[in-house]
Amino acid sequence: MSPSSPPYNERRNSNVCALILAAGEGTRLRPLTLERPKPMVPIAGRPLLDYTVTWLRDHGITDIAINLHYKPEVIVQHFGDGSTFGVQIHYSHEPRILGTAGAARKIRPWVDERPLIVVYGDVLTDLDLHALLDYHAQMSERDPVTAVTMSLYHVPNPTEVGLVGMDDTGRVNRFLEKPKPSEVFTDLANAGVLVLQPDALELIPEDTFCDFGMHIFPMLLQAGLSIYGWVIPEDTYLLDIGSPEKYAQANREWQEHLRRKTNVQHATAQF
Repeated sequence: MSPSSPPYNERRNSNVCALILAAGEGTRLRPLTLERPKPMVPIAGRPLLDYTVTWLRDHGITDIAINLHYKPEVIVQHFGDGSTFGVQIHYSHEPRILGTAGAARKIRPWVDERPLIVVYGDVLTDLDLHALLDYHAQMSERDPVTAVTMSLYHVPNPTEVGLVGMDDTGRVNRFLEKPKPSEVFTDLANAGVLVLQPDALELIPEDTFCDFGMHIFPMLLQAGLSIYGWVIPEDTYLLDIGSPEKYAQANREWQEHLRRKTNVQHATAQF
């Protein structure tokens, strides 16, 4: 797919905006990140961020913010205003890193009254955003105090990540960061793609380092607001490329995954 390819669904999700978290240095990926931010490392010949931007666009989301801190000029020079990719890009410069939630709070005026998708910049995925947004809309209609829907995935290493527990309705009721083996209660973890109601941003402190998992999610639950979990389908590709091992894995797998998925779609369309 070329950067200028039109989205397959321009109207759906046109009222939704997105934030890609791209401020991190990616020290674990050095020397690859000595000259570029972590989301700009190449995957199968293109920067990771290319795939994220086109993935959002292909789901009808064309108003995109990117937060910047480390080597911001690399991202700005590559994407410009976003028009080459069929999107509009708003840059949010952070002289000091504000964290995952602090970055979202900083763009509150730009978000206005739209739902906000937050995408962690080191995540490579083909997750079905239509399905995630539909689920978020259903939960928001059913439960008026819904603040966030998080995408969740099954992890092979529960002691190395933050775990998320849910009740029978899908409402999140527990977070536990990097538990001991005896503390593991689930294998579900944050997949790095969130949907936030705009009002939820008001609860994040301004101009302060805040992390969703460590600070904001527990605070929302304590305030009586609802967070729902959406478990991604098994055929979804999702990988955090933040370590050298995962980066090498992404380069081995990504093109083959896209090829297989395209073949399945073509075969299905023939029936």
